[in-house]
Amino acid sequence: MRRLLTLFVLLIGLVGAGQSMACPNWNNPTVFGQTYLNAGFLPDPYVRNLTAGGRINLAGCRPYLGPGWVVSRPDFRLQYQGVSPTGRLTIALEARSNVDTILVVNTPDGAWHYNDDYRGLNSAIVFFNPMSGQYDIWAGSYYRSSNNPARLIITEYNY
Repeated sequence: MRRLLTLFVLLIGLVGAGQSMACPNWNNPTVFGQTYLNAGFLPDPYVRNLTAGGRINLAGCRPYLGPGWVVSRPDFRLQYQGVSPTGRLTIALEARSNVDTILVVNTPDGAWHYNDDYRGLNSAIVFFNPMSGQYDIWAGSYYRSSNNPARLIITEYNY
């Protein structure tokens, strides 16, 4: 009986480890590349076409950020340097169809940020006095879907 209990505990541990591996992980290569932007960058906004959504349910991930579906790798990576002339950095996601987007960002200090429905069904996160460093970005969808055409928008001005 004790061996059976130990085996059960080990299996539960393996299942739990597998779930965490399938969550957003900033330490993976990106899907749609990266860019380097210095504060005061031009042209502003920086725009990148990508797709939103994925097969990973954020509900099973820790920390829990909010509802939605993403891929495990960052969709895009921003290397940002300097002091924003406006005191802000906005990362936004606009779907090109009627898709309810979500946005997940891991900031240079390791903090996780989440947004759903900043403007209508589109998502955005505004960072005031943004820090320099690496921003890993996931373009997700509220409902399970993938390959939804979208635009990632990065700006230091009002969005």
